[in-house]
Amino acid sequence: MEATQLVIIGSGPAGYTAGIYAARARLEPTLFAGIKSGGQLMYTSDVENYPGFAEGINGPQMMMTFRQQAERFGTNVQDSYVVAADLSQRPFKLWTQLPAGTNPEVFEVGSDEDILAVVNQAKQQPPDVEAQAVIISTGAVSILLGVPGERQLIGKGVSTCAVCDAAFFRDKVTYVIGGGDSAMEDTLALTKFAKKVTVIHRRDQFRASKIMQERVLNNDKVKVMWNSSLKEVIGADHVEKIKVEQDGQLQELPADGVFIAIGHKPVTQLLRDQLQLDDHGYVITRDSFSQLGLELARQHLDDHGLVKFPSMTSVPGVFAAGDVVDVRYKQAVTAAGQGCMAAIDAERWLELQ
Repeated sequence: MEATQLVIIGSGPAGYTAGIYAARARLEPTLFAGIKSGGQLMYTSDVENYPGFAEGINGPQMMMTFRQQAERFGTNVQDSYVVAADLSQRPFKLWTQLPAGTNPEVFEVGSDEDILAVVNQAKQQPPDVEAQAVIISTGAVSILLGVPGERQLIGKGVSTCAVCDAAFFRDKVTYVIGGGDSAMEDTLALTKFAKKVTVIHRRDQFRASKIMQERVLNNDKVKVMWNSSLKEVIGADHVEKIKVEQDGQLQELPADGVFIAIGHKPVTQLLRDQLQLDDHGYVITRDSFSQLGLELARQHLDDHGLVKFPSMTSVPGVFAAGDVVDVRYKQAVTAAGQGCMAAIDAERWLELQ
């Protein structure tokens, strides 16, 4: 069994940045990247809004650069999952062996019951790692519809982040799937660039806030298809058209871009009952943008009225960063910033132990 001061779970911008800072602090961190390392940016063709890359950079290339930098300073990156954890006491115990016959994608597409079964089965064996502190940066996965062509064309016209990708659809024909605030935000972001934006919504009214609805419905570039659902995304190397059902009738429509905006799911199932999560499964830290985060922060103020170790969760010694915490921004640059915070907090907390 491996024993280490710090384990980082997750390999997106938050995890790798935490690795860079922790390694430079001589914590000799072990980072579990998962089998498909790199996070959501592995599905993004071009990143143009991250500082330092004046001409933009390919998403997978960016993540490989992050990894190389973390490894350069001594982060031990392992391409395996943490499949179960015991955070009840220090040292924290972690399991990294998938039970025989388990599909590695269970943590992304499996039901809560499937994941719980994997966790319980893994814990039948002795733990693989013990750590004095843990940084959770497992991220969040976009909820997809599961229609044909959708997953195959992610990064090739199918996107889950208009704020990230709208600029690539200048003068293009685009569609947004959803009816909540996220869908409204994506729609408005696209109107700044796209020639045409159509919102496809399965009901006859949006569930977004009134002000967001008004902004969308009053925009001349926007058309709404009510009582509609996306049935298929069609294209070879890029999106060419979509198949939509409206009021029971199927039709094919030309398309350049399809934006899925029906929500995100944080990857926290293996942490259930281990630490405090919100109603949607996001990890609560003392820096969370919510009432729960505010309440946790108030419990941990120092003599100067400052929050002690803002990235710490409800379990002392366990920190969290990135999209697994962030219910609002979900950008690579904010995730990296939180990864930095978590590593610095972990370093300073360990010094006091």
